[in-house]
Amino acid sequence: MSKYRKLYSGQTKSVIETKSLRAIKAQTGNIYKSIAVLSKRANQINVSTKTELHNILSDFESQSDNLEEIHENKEQIEISKAYEKLPNPALLATYELMNDKIYYRENVENDLFN
Repeated sequence: MSKYRKLYSGQTKSVIETKSLRAIKAQTGNIYKSIAVLSKRANQINVSTKTELHNILSDFESQSDNLEEIHENKEQIEISKAYEKLPNPALLATYELMNDKIYYRENVENDLFN
């Protein structure tokens, strides 16, 4: 498990808590922008976690997979269970947004019609 995930998983709760919409809106000035930032960040966290898990579990793959040869690997099961216990990526993204740990920027185009 990455150091990043260990750091934030200890600080964030695994249980969903209600958040004030005003507090979320205050981070960007617009509730819809805040939700867009949260969803993009949660997706980034989810993709990085999946690739990390697949890289770790790829060490356990055998070259000849037959149905008769498949066996349990306790280390593989423990790793999978540890990743299942991690907080939801949306919870981690919300934690980061509320604690000003997300950097985002807006694409501002010049208004030609004004």
